[in-house]
Amino acid sequence: MSGRSSAGWSGLAAELDRWGDAGRTAALWWRDDDAVAATPQLRNLLRLADAAPLALAAIPAFARPDLAEALDERPQIAVLQHGWQHVNRAAGGKKSEYPPGRAHAAVAAEIAAGRARLVALFGLRAVPAFVPPWNRLGDDFLTILPHCGIAALSGMAAPHRAALPPGLAAIDVHLDLVAWHEGGGFIGEDAALAGLAGLLRRRRRDGSEQGPVGILTHHLIMDRATAAFVARLIALSRSHRALRWAAVTDLL
Repeated sequence: MSGRSSAGWSGLAAELDRWGDAGRTAALWWRDDDAVAATPQLRNLLRLADAAPLALAAIPAFARPDLAEALDERPQIAVLQHGWQHVNRAAGGKKSEYPPGRAHAAVAAEIAAGRARLVALFGLRAVPAFVPPWNRLGDDFLTILPHCGIAALSGMAAPHRAALPPGLAAIDVHLDLVAWHEGGGFIGEDAALAGLAGLLRRRRRDGSEQGPVGILTHHLIMDRATAAFVARLIALSRSHRALRWAAVTDLL
């Protein structure tokens, strides 16, 4: 491990020490996207998570019964709704399954069908949280979600976003570990540690309760470096008094 990486872990531990000295505990939550089946990558993810709470974003139209079977005996794993088919409906620009301009009736029907399918497959494990594919949802569809049985929206945290309607909470993620513009591998240990420590530092200095920091992974393309980072982060949460993992059900 490079000296910079070691310093990065020491820096994160030092930030957590400050949380502990202030009598506070920093919380993380973990979302992993694009689940459809009990693939070898999914089984690797489950081994990595072990007893840590994990929110698995499943694609309703393609989710298979073997995915539900793979989660048996793992009560700490929740299932979120990842769109409907995870297909791009945007005519141009950035990808989105729910770009502005789609018919409201069609969007409502898809989201309601997705919710019903996940409940049928996963029962109470299917929490009423919606994860739009590519983390993009047209603002004009926000009011549809509560009417489809959705209680929370999970995207990428942004400084400016449309106000959510009554009955819809935000449970965003903040740190994506995939370097999408650089081949889809790990963003790197230094970048991940700097990003996480920075987020925790801002929360501590602000002093207000902003909820857990969301970590985002994608098990189908997770490489060894990403898995090693997550494993070390889980180990740190077990050894440091000021760090814990939150279950997504606690955020609704």
